[in-house]
Amino acid sequence: MFVAASSRCFPNLTIKESLSKLADLEYTAAELVVGKNPEYQLILPESQKQFEDIVQFCRMSRRITPIAIYFDYEPEDVDFLRNFECCAFMAKAAKIIQITVKSSEIGTPFNAEVERLRQLTKIGNTHGLVIGVATETGRMSEDPDSLKSICKTVRDLSITLDPSHYIYSHSKPKEYDHLLEYVSHVRLRDTTKEKLQVQIGQGIQEYGRLVIQLSKTNYRRALCVDLAPLPDLDQEAELRKMRLLLESLL
Repeated sequence: MFVAASSRCFPNLTIKESLSKLADLEYTAAELVVGKNPEYQLILPESQKQFEDIVQFCRMSRRITPIAIYFDYEPEDVDFLRNFECCAFMAKAAKIIQITVKSSEIGTPFNAEVERLRQLTKIGNTHGLVIGVATETGRMSEDPDSLKSICKTVRDLSITLDPSHYIYSHSKPKEYDHLLEYVSHVRLRDTTKEKLQVQIGQGIQEYGRLVIQLSKTNYRRALCVDLAPLPDLDQEAELRKMRLLLESLL
């Protein structure tokens, strides 16, 4: 396992500036966020040349390496599939194998979601990519049992585990041990049942237990820090604290 960070940890900076800042904080791997929100800087398909420039920037700097993409488009978007195919092509060219997608909202028919994810994994297989569906409150992936059923039905589908969504808004944390065999990417922050993100050390996230559980499944990929700036907190200090905490557990 190794520690990484999301490019959206510094939403007010350009991606290059964000990656440089993360490198200054001694992160050596990064997840690039691609979405419709202008703050992400990478908006498909117009951003293809910019994406190539960013990857080249990382290679030249030799300080930080893109290791995953978070495809932050809504499944219901009419241009979802076209943009996903573009993203898959870019990921292959950049030698990035992990792409995370959102699951559909609660209420979507199970079979429809299965067919949608089968289509995405088929595209992923064509480009040699690993497609992970993110665990997220308010979506079909918020229920661990339903998510396991989807993974058992959709061949080659993996999970991007964000355990915060199994803590936040629930009376007690949901158990997700039975999902770990499907996990290909992990995204982390500190969380309580009242707030999705709190100051590091103020939540109930059990990082040590998670690392031990992942080790038992021979998980060797990223623990990706995904911290949004919080009011009156030093974002750089929070990111540094989180990196040191996770590295101490490896």
